[in-house]
Amino acid sequence: MSPRRRERRVIAAAGAAALVAVGLNLAFSAVAAHRRRKRRELPGFTSQVNLSASDIKRLADRVIAKSKETYDAVGAVPLDKVSFSNVIAPLAELDAQLFPLVQACVLPRMVSPSDDVRRSSAEAEKRLDFHFLQCRQREDVYCVIKAFMQKGERIGLEATRFVQCMVREFERNGAKLTQSKKTEMDKLKSHIDDLSLKYIQSLNDSTKFLLLSEEELAGMPLEFLKELENTDGKRKVLLTSYHVTPILEHCKVGSTRNMIAVAYGQKGGKENIAILEKLVQLRHRLARLLGYPNYSDYAIEPRMPRTSRKVLEFLEEMSEQLNDQANRELSILKDLKMKEEGDAQFGVEDLLYYMKRAEELKVDLDIGEIKQYFPVDLVISGMLKTFQDLFALRFEEIKDAETWHDTVRLFSVWDASSSDLLGYFFLDTFSREGKYSHTCVMALQNGCLCSNGTRKVPVAVLLSQCPKECDRNSTLLRFPEVVRIFHEFSHVVHHISNRATFSRFSALQVEGDFAEIPSLLLENWCYENISLKMMSGFHQDITKSITSEACQSLKRRRDMFAGLKLKQEILLCLVDQIIHTSENVDIDDLIKDLHPKVMLGIPLLEGNSPASCFPRIAIGYDAVCYSYIWSEVFAADLFASKFKDDLLNQHVGLRFRNKVLAPGGSKNPVDIITDYLGREPSLQAFIQSKTRNIL
Repeated sequence: MSPRRRERRVIAAAGAAALVAVGLNLAFSAVAAHRRRKRRELPGFTSQVNLSASDIKRLADRVIAKSKETYDAVGAVPLDKVSFSNVIAPLAELDAQLFPLVQACVLPRMVSPSDDVRRSSAEAEKRLDFHFLQCRQREDVYCVIKAFMQKGERIGLEATRFVQCMVREFERNGAKLTQSKKTEMDKLKSHIDDLSLKYIQSLNDSTKFLLLSEEELAGMPLEFLKELENTDGKRKVLLTSYHVTPILEHCKVGSTRNMIAVAYGQKGGKENIAILEKLVQLRHRLARLLGYPNYSDYAIEPRMPRTSRKVLEFLEEMSEQLNDQANRELSILKDLKMKEEGDAQFGVEDLLYYMKRAEELKVDLDIGEIKQYFPVDLVISGMLKTFQDLFALRFEEIKDAETWHDTVRLFSVWDASSSDLLGYFFLDTFSREGKYSHTCVMALQNGCLCSNGTRKVPVAVLLSQCPKECDRNSTLLRFPEVVRIFHEFSHVVHHISNRATFSRFSALQVEGDFAEIPSLLLENWCYENISLKMMSGFHQDITKSITSEACQSLKRRRDMFAGLKLKQEILLCLVDQIIHTSENVDIDDLIKDLHPKVMLGIPLLEGNSPASCFPRIAIGYDAVCYSYIWSEVFAADLFASKFKDDLLNQHVGLRFRNKVLAPGGSKNPVDIITDYLGREPSLQAFIQSKTRNIL
């Protein structure tokens, strides 16, 4: 019997015992039951999408109670009596049953039109997060799982990986620490959270500004100048990216660009550098407490590279291989500056301005005109067709579904060949008051096999912020918005394609580096004629799609100065890695040393400290800033070797869906991609795509 069949049989056989043990008869309130009866029944879909504030509170209470009941039952199993059926199956079933209920509590915070519902959802999310963190710190449950692991029962490859992942999560949350060390860990995490928030609050301070004359702002668009407050005959420029980036891109006055760049680079000031140095010290202490040599190794252990050494080698190799291309690009920018400003030294503050100038000179593209070709409904219909054709899928809109707002659409997803139901997705496209303000994807339900032999299908929600339609004219999207929606919908397809047995291995819960690879791969379709034409049409005559010349210009614009742009990113990634692998690094000295080495001799601006205004290093991406570039490398290799020559080859797309997307996190992601490529991924395709002499 194959490991997968044995695994499924074990789970199914354990089903009755597991259900009795964990008591997963989750009875909803009378109101929730009424809602369920009123809603159209959707096979395999159990999540609730339109709960009231009181429903959310009651459901969160029940989730916590049932979760505690299960953990108590598992934790009470004698160590000499552990088995798959009394330890692993109950926890797997708990995850399968509770995940959609947890998401039903959490989703309203992001989408509900009601203030009360959003408040109730936010409170429920905090309670649930705290509860599940406590669960992952329970020493009794950890010891039972560890005892089962050491017993060596044969359970199949995916179940074995599930157990290994659980053990690692418990250990990373301090389950094997003594009580005094757990207390120390909690204090460290609390202190880290406080300092991270303090760092970000400093950057969000919108009171810092410069007063500049219109002469000093020469070259800025009139619309931009009109938005600036007039103070004593000068324009008030806030030190926010909303004001700073346009000035660095368009202002003709070199001294103004320098002044703005210096002021923005000092925005966080010595206070933020001190905060960051303290943060790094606390992170190292936390990592050592948990048994890691440094914080970077702790952060990277569950990700694709596994070690900080691997990441440093990756960044250094990439930086070196980009040198020739980046030098050619820099020479072009220096020549442009000499023509405009004479012999003035080229500085980092000149990069954006002269990249923009080169783009205007070398790319025949009117961004305002391009927007006329991307009505939102046409973009979405073309996007859906692209994914259907490539991955052998069929999308069907469900018209009478209950949703949280009347503009939300629900689709079912079917395998085009077998007509098997694969899952569902919601499209919440238009902006409205109270809605989450970024484009993103959220899982409502994970695909998994339940203990009774039934299968829950994946359900996802795509949120975006398109302006509402006015006067029956379709909203027009800027091209970056087209790319963003396409990227996020790739996450939806990844999630829907998941065929893992365990809910834990849903496609939206895979290692962070792996999660972005399919979406970065599929972004390429936004720059190719065949797919761009499917998503475009002049808003006054949709039969006129975007021209082939415009498609080429969009691709050319994307690829311009890729070497220099990556060099800037690599510099920050190296700083992130070095400070999180070494003790007592002087961050300012490190950047002063690294900047000219990585940036081809361009000096750091006098008095600037980029680490004082680098939010990713403070929260969210600490020690893992490398991740996006890493994912881009894998995506470039996949595109060049499998898709580039035949973009809508359904045989290739279906194989990718089954071999790369379907396993989710049930296998090591490096092994998944290596098996699919037939070799180890390499930098070569990525470097070639970035170092073409396109200028």
